[in-house]
Amino acid sequence: MTHAMRVHEYGGPEVMRWEQVEIGEPGPGEAKIHQTAIGLNFIDVYTRKGLYPQPSFPFVPGFEGAGEVLAVGDGVSGIAVGDRVAYAGAVGAYAEERLIPAEKLVKLPDGVSDEVAAASMLKGMTAEVLLNQVYKVGPETVLLYHAAAGGVGQIATKWAASLGATVIGTVGSEEKAKIAADNGCAHVINYREQDFVEAVKELTGGKGVDVVYDSVGNDTVPASLDCLKKRGLFVTFGNASGPVPDFSPLMLSQKGSLYMTRPSLFDYVGTRDALLATANDLFEAIEAGRTSIEIGQRYSLKDAGQAHSDLEARKTAGSTVLLP
Repeated sequence: MTHAMRVHEYGGPEVMRWEQVEIGEPGPGEAKIHQTAIGLNFIDVYTRKGLYPQPSFPFVPGFEGAGEVLAVGDGVSGIAVGDRVAYAGAVGAYAEERLIPAEKLVKLPDGVSDEVAAASMLKGMTAEVLLNQVYKVGPETVLLYHAAAGGVGQIATKWAASLGATVIGTVGSEEKAKIAADNGCAHVINYREQDFVEAVKELTGGKGVDVVYDSVGNDTVPASLDCLKKRGLFVTFGNASGPVPDFSPLMLSQKGSLYMTRPSLFDYVGTRDALLATANDLFEAIEAGRTSIEIGQRYSLKDAGQAHSDLEARKTAGSTVLLP
């Protein structure tokens, strides 16, 4: 027997319960892992609330973690008992031990710790996809990144700066402004004190930016569109303040023939080869110092409810890990 946080109905943080569970042994194509660290993400909140419905109750939330392989089922190759591994995209992470499709697992290099891996698989691979696949960021790029002091934000802005880009970040406090500046932002806008659209226009001489990365949602759209240069790209990839409000595609034309995309990480790492390529690019960037994973908070897995409350209240900075 092992323990896990389980959700029996959609709702607030209180619907997660610490319970004893039986997980059994791995079947064909599966691995059983002992988890040493688990990542906290807004997708966990969306799942708990029912924005991303699950097939049945009770379910174990959480999408990323790291640990050690305890056993493998028939037909598993490339992953062996004793390997240090990490994963993203397999619901069921809030547990001491779990079963998982072995094809979801990635071996960890010596230079990446379990906590760093657990804090970076979803957020770090998201940053890799945003900067290298959704839009190819380089020395000529000027970009706007909302929530620059957040988990994905710190990883992405430092990485983008290492690629030579000019990074403009928005934050909600002076404390977070310092974090953003320390992680690659050439310019930081406190949206509680400044109109970020006017600030971006001033910083770019009225031209606007090439690309806006927006995980905030409701509070920053459609104003984000006004920060783009003609034919610029708006990348919306989260709903921290609520879903993006509906608007007519005609608005994209009116504001300069803009492009818009709503990428999902899992469409970019949907094959084994794509997963390994993206994860290895992330690990190499971490080991080379092109980006770093700043763990701002650690909670016991039993206290996942408090971690969710703090995340929703925007009391966290950087990445958060849950420790079984």
